[in-house]
Amino acid sequence: MDPDHIDHFIRLIRSRRQGRLKVYLGMIAGVGKTYRMLQEAHDLIAAGIDVRIGLIEPHEREETWALMEGIPAIPLKKVYYKGYELKELDLEAIILARPEVVLIDELAHTNIPGCKHEKRWQDVVEILRNGINVITAFNVQHLESMHDKIEKIAGIKVEETVPDRFMAHADEVVNIDLPAEDLIKRMREGKIYKGSLQIARALENYFQPEKILQLRDLALRKVASQLEKKMEKDLPPTGRIHPERFLGCISTNHEGGKKIIRKTARLADHYQAEWYVLYVKTPREETNRIDLKTQRKLLENFKLAGELGGKVITVPSDDIPGAIFERAVELGITNIVTGRPTFSIWRQLTGKNYFDRLLKRLLNTEIDIIIVF
Repeated sequence: MDPDHIDHFIRLIRSRRQGRLKVYLGMIAGVGKTYRMLQEAHDLIAAGIDVRIGLIEPHEREETWALMEGIPAIPLKKVYYKGYELKELDLEAIILARPEVVLIDELAHTNIPGCKHEKRWQDVVEILRNGINVITAFNVQHLESMHDKIEKIAGIKVEETVPDRFMAHADEVVNIDLPAEDLIKRMREGKIYKGSLQIARALENYFQPEKILQLRDLALRKVASQLEKKMEKDLPPTGRIHPERFLGCISTNHEGGKKIIRKTARLADHYQAEWYVLYVKTPREETNRIDLKTQRKLLENFKLAGELGGKVITVPSDDIPGAIFERAVELGITNIVTGRPTFSIWRQLTGKNYFDRLLKRLLNTEIDIIIVF
């Protein structure tokens, strides 16, 4: 490890009472995130820092097991679930032990029912609030806003995710990268996964050169975005570039709403911008007029927007274009993100072509429209 790199993190560790967070972000399994975490732990211990393992997933990799030796570990907590004894990160024991730095792997993990928090990333947030520094790792496909992109790239729905707002806690984000050829070779040799069936599935899904290239692009963009945010934060106000603002407009269409929310989140993240989700509630969508399933799906989309860092706004109105325009002007929005418009002669004649009416209102403004298909 680069000595200057270690010295920088040591200065961060000792500079404030709130815990510091360092994230190793990878493009795919097997790039060496956990290995690098453990290497850094040994360097920090050599520098006199109290480092403990909170939870490491070695995945039966011999080199990972070897690096774990010599690093004190806080025992995992035993949790009984459906008649089985399972083990989880012991949040309470970590806070009680108060090491200077704790290593926590597999950030997107969902905790076993009965734990204090539903997700491991929530454990990390609490640990940070208790003044303990954390080094953690996960892959870019586990970021919630990447859900749709990952499904298109690999044809797989990622179930365990980390909300993008978690990255706001990160003081350092380090990209871990390997050439596609090396990754595929490691996979074939059984150095990433064990078992011929699991290896075959991985080679059919993520571990293909063109898919690895796309995942690498996502990871690099995310790290670059984090760096830009840090520069924006650390620069004096006179030197800052004012970010744009995005407004995602959703309806009761659940799947369409999810796409719009995730697209808005990605755009806002790229531009380091504030963003909002607007739902215009018409009289025919009053609670007593739509079924419970639709209401539940709408609330799920509100929750998704909040998890990704957006602010949800509900406006009661029968004039959808007017409500969108008024709120966009009020919030200083520069980009409106909306679903694909539907055109028909009937809608045009009855004045229900909402997209056309919205465009007319925006003609003399600097507000752009982004359409999600």
